[in-house]
Amino acid sequence: MTLIDIDALRATPLKTDPYNYVVVPAFVTGEALSSVIRDFPEIDSTGSIPPSELNIHGSFDQLLKEMNSDAFREAIEEKFDVDLTARPTMFTIRGHCSRSNGKIHTDTESKIITVLLYLNEAWEAEGGRLRILRSGTDLEDVADEVSPNGGTLLIFKRSDNSWHGHEPFEGQRRAIQMNWVRDDAVVAHEQRRHRVTAFLKSLNPFGSRAAQDAY
Repeated sequence: MTLIDIDALRATPLKTDPYNYVVVPAFVTGEALSSVIRDFPEIDSTGSIPPSELNIHGSFDQLLKEMNSDAFREAIEEKFDVDLTARPTMFTIRGHCSRSNGKIHTDTESKIITVLLYLNEAWEAEGGRLRILRSGTDLEDVADEVSPNGGTLLIFKRSDNSWHGHEPFEGQRRAIQMNWVRDDAVVAHEQRRHRVTAFLKSLNPFGSRAAQDAY
């Protein structure tokens, strides 16, 4: 069973205001989504964690492999008119959100494409909905808002104005972040940084030391 719907990604129009992004509401759905949520790794802290630090297995492992496939990359290359052939990928996983997460930012310049896949059930909370922003200073200057419902996919091309963030939320909020990045040195640096953060979080799972990433 294939878990991701690449045809749905290909069929979804690219949005260009205020920057290039695409939202696919049911990229993983039905039994595929249920199996991935069932096999989502156990995470007891906030922050972004590399897969190497987690127990990755079953359908969740298959999902990461399908996202790291040539077919997925080629669909994104076509959608965003970008060549990612020689660019390495990097994954981080998040299981919980703290109230200090979600601050407005654009992602670092070393990232080329950001992929966010949400793996929650239906989302009822007002907070935690990712906002595509027109401004780096105003969380209310919203072009679009993406609810982190299970199976929803958001992809955007990083730029100097790719502002995004969300209103505060505290609790379980499961997501995968995947990036195509500039080179292998970026992967090594970021994975090392996230491993250190994950270790600190294991000592104080819901403390005030929170990542800035708003995914």
